[in-house]
Amino acid sequence: MSKEQKTFLWKQRKEKIFVFFLQVLIVLCFFFLWEFCAREKIINPFIFSSPSQIWKTFIDLCYHGNLFMHIWTTFYETIAAFALGIILGFGIAILLYEFPFLAKIVDPFLTMLNSLPKVALGPMIIIWTGANVKSIIVMALLINLIISILTIYNGFLATDEDKLKLMKSFRATKIQTLWYLVIPGSKNTIISSLKLNISMTLIGVIMGEFLVSKKGIGYLIIYGTQVFNLNLVMSGILLLIIISFLLYEFVQFLEKKILQNRH
Repeated sequence: MSKEQKTFLWKQRKEKIFVFFLQVLIVLCFFFLWEFCAREKIINPFIFSSPSQIWKTFIDLCYHGNLFMHIWTTFYETIAAFALGIILGFGIAILLYEFPFLAKIVDPFLTMLNSLPKVALGPMIIIWTGANVKSIIVMALLINLIISILTIYNGFLATDEDKLKLMKSFRATKIQTLWYLVIPGSKNTIISSLKLNISMTLIGVIMGEFLVSKKGIGYLIIYGTQVFNLNLVMSGILLLIIISFLLYEFVQFLEKKILQNRH
């Protein structure tokens, strides 16, 4: 490695460290300001809570053995719905790409389903699947599946026409064209779909937990609202922020693995 390359890599590393430091500093300043305003009664601590009260709520949940159960429930439901959404979305997108006539038939129905507020189907989902984890996963799946199909399918359609003609000139089969050209050429679109779907899936899971769950972070939030325990509500919201960050980092990890395999 040349001296210039080492200098460039060191600058990049130093910039990442500096950015991370600023991010941590912003978070610490936010919590400090929040705590200060709550203690000085600048904001109403009953309504807005405070970091110290949230920390006490976390300790209390840990003491009663409930915290990790609620975290695991939401995490499991999110990963299950996310995986199902990607697998089904990928498969249906391939089907629509290989059969354009079928795509023309279902296109308006996909658009209508995508625009439909999925929470309106909540009562029906509960009746069909029961008031259990299945209904929560189905709710989240309905939210992320249509987006997966449309995003991945449009990525397939954006494949370079000249490259498709080149594959035809080499007499490649449809499967070979799909496997060696269309899917690899749509990796960026698939990654974008993953990033979008992980957040949409978490939203769907929380909506489902609001309706039927007796476990999970969504249940903690709705229960805290019902009993006016706003410390519990704010604790649940903070947990959601942390979980959404960890899930996004998980998708970032998948992105790195996919890009490494491409090279």
